[in-house]
Amino acid sequence: MSGTRRRFFQDAAIFGVGLMGMSKSLEAQAEKSMTMRPHEMNRGRSASTGALLPMATPDVADLPHEMDGGVKVFRLVAEPVKKKIAPFKTIDAWGYNGSCPGPTIQVQQGDRVRVIFENRLPESTSLHWHGLEIPIEQDGVPYISQKPVAPGEKYVYEFTVHQEGTFFYHAHSAMQEMIGQIGFFVAHPQKEYKPRADHDYGLILQEWAVLPSNTVPNTAAMEFNWLTFNGVSAPMTTPLLARLGSRVRLRIVNLGMDHHPIHLHGHQFVVTGTEGGRAPESTWYSMNTVLVGVAQARVVEFEAKYPGAWMIHCHLPHHMMNSMMDLLRDRQIETADQTDMKAMSQMESLAKSVGFEHVHHAPIAQNAASVPGFPQDAFMEMGMDEVVEKPETYGLLKNWSAGMMGMMTMVRVLPEKEYDAIMVRKEMGNPSAPEEHGHES
Repeated sequence: MSGTRRRFFQDAAIFGVGLMGMSKSLEAQAEKSMTMRPHEMNRGRSASTGALLPMATPDVADLPHEMDGGVKVFRLVAEPVKKKIAPFKTIDAWGYNGSCPGPTIQVQQGDRVRVIFENRLPESTSLHWHGLEIPIEQDGVPYISQKPVAPGEKYVYEFTVHQEGTFFYHAHSAMQEMIGQIGFFVAHPQKEYKPRADHDYGLILQEWAVLPSNTVPNTAAMEFNWLTFNGVSAPMTTPLLARLGSRVRLRIVNLGMDHHPIHLHGHQFVVTGTEGGRAPESTWYSMNTVLVGVAQARVVEFEAKYPGAWMIHCHLPHHMMNSMMDLLRDRQIETADQTDMKAMSQMESLAKSVGFEHVHHAPIAQNAASVPGFPQDAFMEMGMDEVVEKPETYGLLKNWSAGMMGMMTMVRVLPEKEYDAIMVRKEMGNPSAPEEHGHES
């Protein structure tokens, strides 16, 4: 992108929508950092190493590897994990290497891959490489292509990745899938995709049935009350950052019981790939909601043209919220029988137990209780900015988290100074934010 075009986007952002920016000191730090490191724009391929742009999986780490000659060696351990999916909710899930979803595996087309798999679960399991074309003995289906991996045992998977695209690994047992056993497997192409992306993000969609006062998901359930992106529910989801004017790639994988229509606010995107790899450009057409079916991957790309904090969420109404049955542990929130006073009392009790400042809900009419159907969304706001604060949330309006629930996150399209200031905060380990908040829209 030319400097003139970038300045045009910045000016439009600042003067067109009144974006206030960050503090003076952070802007100075960002400007200083820009003189100390290479410009990150248009970084689809590293100028120094020639490496392809890796995918970032917010809230999930990458799985490191070692080299054994020409083979990339990964070590993957299946084990029970404690997973905090909301500031007030921790569940007992199963995952890999202490993570649920499991850590992201990234390779390049043509790589020889060896995965040393260890089972620390109390029952047998295996690994299936979803979408990969590999020898049958590596396919990971118990009793069909291999014996189940017994508790305490190891199994070595090894294959050459001749494809490119967005794949995933998971246990090939239905209940183990539903208790969390999935992770990304991304095969980057030998030659980078065109048009080149400046940001590459991944989201894994999961759903859980967890009864009030319980921590173990009911994997035999057919209805689900907790919905997560990358193992956490909004507002714990980490926003995706994008420079104004950049191109963003978003990879979405679904392993649950429901299909999810994933909607992006404010921008149009094209579907550029599936679990089968890159789609021909002749098939691309503009949309802003893509249905990600069970066991599918969808890759979308868009130009981040408009500044602001733009929502990305499943558009099924009940997936835009979490369980209102167990916010207060063993006490049910009776949405259909709420009053202003009762709602305030319940939310303040939750705020005290979690440790955040409760902000009064949005206004209601004086005669609200006399209107049939009331309340619907009233009283359900749960702003908890303080307990989910991280560099990626810096500058959002106060109480931004109040309406963030369930399968939601956001992409923050930021002019260059604001983007770089947040990157500085990440490098500095998220220093304390000043009292004032920026205004994005």
